[in-house]
Amino acid sequence: MNKFALTVECQSQPGIVAAIATYLANNVCNITDSAQFDDLENGGFFMRISFTCTKTLTLANLQREFEAVAITHGMKFNFFDETKKMKVAIFVSRFGHCLNDILYRWRIGALPIDIVAVISNHNEYQDLVESRGLPFHLIKVTKETKAEAEAQQLAIIENTGAELIILARYMQVLSDQMCKKMSGRIINIHHSFLPSFKGANPYKQAHARGVKLIGATSHYVTSDLDEGPIIEQDIVRVTHAQSANDYVALGRDVESQVLARAIHAHIHHRAFISGNKSIVFPASPDSYASERMG
Repeated sequence: MNKFALTVECQSQPGIVAAIATYLANNVCNITDSAQFDDLENGGFFMRISFTCTKTLTLANLQREFEAVAITHGMKFNFFDETKKMKVAIFVSRFGHCLNDILYRWRIGALPIDIVAVISNHNEYQDLVESRGLPFHLIKVTKETKAEAEAQQLAIIENTGAELIILARYMQVLSDQMCKKMSGRIINIHHSFLPSFKGANPYKQAHARGVKLIGATSHYVTSDLDEGPIIEQDIVRVTHAQSANDYVALGRDVESQVLARAIHAHIHHRAFISGNKSIVFPASPDSYASERMG
């Protein structure tokens, strides 16, 4: 049995859901999960549907035959094979907690992704990555070689067919060119202290100021540094009795969890960009159960 997902974006109007449901019913498809949202601020409509087909259909068939429905309602749409894993490239520098977390979730099936490359400007994690049978690329980045380094990175992305770049604490600012070329396909993670505590040791700065909440934000990357549409956030409470090292440990933990949830939403096509924000539909219980997402 084929398992597909359909995502739709258009202006809100009567008859959209009925048109989609009719098309799927006519093709002997059974809807297993559905979510929709009307953005009242800009009149946008967003929908994601999971469905199965007993009839033999291909993505090409679905895309071609749905075109007439899409034109009638001005829809931007895509069909996806839910059994196919998204190809991703992971960028990392010297902080390895998010990389380690992603590799563990990937290994146990909690993040059903196809890791086609791990790219770093340092070699600390080369042995770790290669021990998992994954390709590691060391690309040094300096102010003078930044353009050349990005050209090498983009060549790897194109050659591997990577559909998503995950910045797992990659401590380099991407150029406007890369941000535009991969728009909506780069996810970043950072702590919640920006812009209050910048630079080195933000958690120690927060401890010195008596911060009571530690959080993390995962977002799509744009040319506006750390200001892209937010996908996922979370916090953990801390007290005066905890040390600066406790803050660091808790911060790394929440960063890893938030990034994993953001990746999970994106690879299942549950995140939509709407202006400066994102619409994120929750995962179905079956999705989390089958993938053992922690």
